[in-house]
Order: sequence, then C-alpha cells, then structure tokens
Amino acid sequence: MRKIIISNFKMNTVPSDMKAYSMQLATKTAGSKNKIIVCPPYTHFCIAKQFLDGSKIEIGAQNVSDVEAGKNTGEISASMLKDAGVTYCIIGHSERRSKFKESDRLINKKIKMALSQGLKVILCIGEDKVTREAKGACAFVKNQLDDALKGIYENELESVIIAYEPIWAIGTGKTATLKDIEKMVGVLRKEIAYLYNDKTKINIVYGGSIDINNYKKIISLPCLDGALIGGASLDVDNFSVIARENY
Repeated sequence: MRKIIISNFKMNTVPSDMKAYSMQLATKTAGSKNKIIVCPPYTHFCIAKQFLDGSKIEIGAQNVSDVEAGKNTGEISASMLKDAGVTYCIIGHSERRSKFKESDRLINKKIKMALSQGLKVILCIGEDKVTREAKGACAFVKNQLDDALKGIYENELESVIIAYEPIWAIGTGKTATLKDIEKMVGVLRKEIAYLYNDKTKINIVYGGSIDINNYKKIISLPCLDGALIGGASLDVDNFSVIARENY
C-alpha cells in the first residue's frame, strides 16, 4: 500500500550536506511507490531542488509566514517557497507552538495563506503529557483541528495532510502504542466527518519517535497514510529503508 513518508530535518545539517543526502536518497528510493517529502531548512532548498530534480521526491518547508509581502524582516512567504520549488509546508509543529507561541488562530491564517499560493499543507497537531494524563487528549486535538481548519473548504482538504504528533513522544524515544494511535486517528476522522461529511477524505500520518526499529509496525497500520519522521530521517540510509518499504 502506498504511503506518505515525510522527513523533518528541523535545524540540523548545513546546506553543503544536502548534495550528498539528496543524491543518495534519490538513488536509494528509485522505484518506490511511496510519496516522499523532504523538509530541510530554508537554506537547503536550492541544493535540494538541483539534486532531486528528475526524482519523484518533493520538497517541503518547515514553516511559512501568515502574510504575503511587506515589512516583515526575516519572514519567508508562501510565494517565495513556491518559487523555490517547494510543494509542501509544515504548519503548526509543536516546536513552533511552544517556542514561538504560535496560536491556533495564527496557524489557521498560515494554512489559508499557503493554500492560496498553491502550497500543500502538513498540519501538525497533538497533545502534551499533562493533557494526556488528565484524559483530555481527544478533546484537545479535536479543538486544534477545528480551529486550524476554520474557513477551509472541503475541496481544499485534498491539499492538506494531518500529522498527529503527540508532544510527549517527540524526541523521547517513546512512541504511542498502536492502540493509542488507532484511537486518535479514529477521533480525527470522525471530527473531519462532523466538520464536513462522512465521505470526506483526508490523509493522516503519525509522528513521534519513529525510527528504523519501530517504523514498520506503525506505518503499516491501516488507519494511517504514512509518517512524519524527525531525527531518524537525518540518516539517509535508514530513511531510505523506511521510504522505499512496501507497506
């Protein structure tokens, strides 16, 4: 079964690392039926585009501005990303929410801006440890989803991937149980049906300490459409194995 495999480099590597990584990834995943999306830092885009050209691997950004132009020093607009060869953009990652205080309202604005400029969106949602232990995880992610998709039309969901990333699992080496993942994905799909209708389809992937040792049992879950992989994606050999797997 074809899956969506996404890498998130975060703030790791330097631009000069991208040449070898791109060439190896393109070679090692040639013929894979999966959709592969690589999300390096902004500074890597030109090199990634050059050496991934001719492959089916797509390039994603890790963030985007909520405005298109003007006096916004340091920001990167959706049209800039599009022109640089980017097709996807991660929005609402937990690190952006916590470190940079990005609200659900801002995330909603970013999604609308990205979609208006022809970018596809990888929307991250997920609960922290305190919320989970208080038995409030389901309500929390439903509210995140509702706020993020406010004003988004059903046909636009074709350009949106939901990444369920429980914050308590990111970078900890502890992933959610298969049962927990299935339960939360079920909650998300029911909420999409409530917001739109029972026939509405949307891709949902999981992220949270996925690595070469646990990837297959997680990504093979019928309820999931793929995975968003952080630290494990920095090793091109391991990421290639995950990306070319026949699920």
